[in-house]
Amino acid sequence: MNSLLLQLILLLASVDSDELSDPELAIKIKKGNHEAFKKFFDRYNAFLLNYLMKRGTAKEAAKDLVQQAFVLIWEKREEIDETKSLRAYLFRIGYTRMLNLFRDHSKFDEEADPEENSHHDETEQNDENRNKELNSAIETAISAMPEKRQEVFRLCFIQEFTYKEAAEVLDVSVKTIENHMGLALKDMRESLKQYR
Repeated sequence: MNSLLLQLILLLASVDSDELSDPELAIKIKKGNHEAFKKFFDRYNAFLLNYLMKRGTAKEAAKDLVQQAFVLIWEKREEIDETKSLRAYLFRIGYTRMLNLFRDHSKFDEEADPEENSHHDETEQNDENRNKELNSAIETAISAMPEKRQEVFRLCFIQEFTYKEAAEVLDVSVKTIENHMGLALKDMRESLKQYR
């Protein structure tokens, strides 16, 4: 049996019918309910950690980013808009913090002693250069998109929001999200055809 299907079956089997929905948790968290916050943490901690690690964040750094994201949710709980996805907000915080970490790490690498960098294996260096080049091309392609399309692409593709969650975050229809994603994927295919 497919492991993803097995995980889905286990997840569905473990769902308690009395469990609060995300909007219900958001309302309780906004009011300062510690138990609701703990449930929200338990529900999304592993998902956010996995999400950040899949994007190249080291496990310990990812754990720190996850903790920072949840702390920020708690500290800004009174500003929670319960009509929007708290999960989407959490992942946006985690993603932004991850980008900041990468940016800061990149600056640190540029300041490193060139002697230390010479010890890298040539193949490893080539792989790193290829990955940097591809990441740069991806970021350039995204940045070249119109602002709204770019925002939709970042939410749905990079942050893995559902179209419905992205529509809630951006306060537009699901159909608008679908249209932007179709155009964004077309843009990406065209911009990255040399890497296929």
